[in-house]
Amino acid sequence: MATDLIVPLKPPRAGKSRLRGALGYPADAECHAALVLALASDTLRAATAAPGVRRVLVVGSDPEALAALRELGAEVVDEQGNGEVLGGLNGALLVGERLLRAADPLAAVGALQADLPALRPGELAAALAEAGGRRAFTADRHGTGTTLLLSGAGQPLAPRFGEGSASAHTASGAVPLALKAPSLRGDVDTPEDLEHARLLGLGPSTTALLGTACVPH
Repeated sequence: MATDLIVPLKPPRAGKSRLRGALGYPADAECHAALVLALASDTLRAATAAPGVRRVLVVGSDPEALAALRELGAEVVDEQGNGEVLGGLNGALLVGERLLRAADPLAAVGALQADLPALRPGELAAALAEAGGRRAFTADRHGTGTTLLLSGAGQPLAPRFGEGSASAHTASGAVPLALKAPSLRGDVDTPEDLEHARLLGLGPSTTALLGTACVPH
């Protein structure tokens, strides 16, 4: 069964604060926003190409700043577009889940983090296959966070993202997936994480950005 994915994303200038100046890239707000968007672009490029993925919905509070992501085959919506202000990562995911289920109440819905610049479509497809329609998740490479959370078809996603989300998702009944999938587990929060992703093989947007000098306007 095809899966619809929700990708929550903060305004690029505000997100990923620990990455400012990562790998020698300028810490200027505009340059930082470009880096955050590059990470998201590579994530979405892989997600939209993964077998088994039907729709990819980006949910953010600044859709205009994320508009370029539509060129990658993703849909971009305002997390407050339906009048609800739930707040936070889990709130954005609930808004996205409601929008997807309004279109297809029996959809299999998942949440994918936007900071997986080395993501390979085949590894994401393998995770969907291993989940087999169950509510399941992949932990990050540290074993504490969550990079992908999947619901069963027509069942609640029930996100528990935040500190210690891997344990929280396990406690809520989600099945931890066993596949190695290093690119799916390689989320990027720190310069060390970005270096790890670089060793795995960054996608084209992040590769191109880190290979150029950012000149703020």
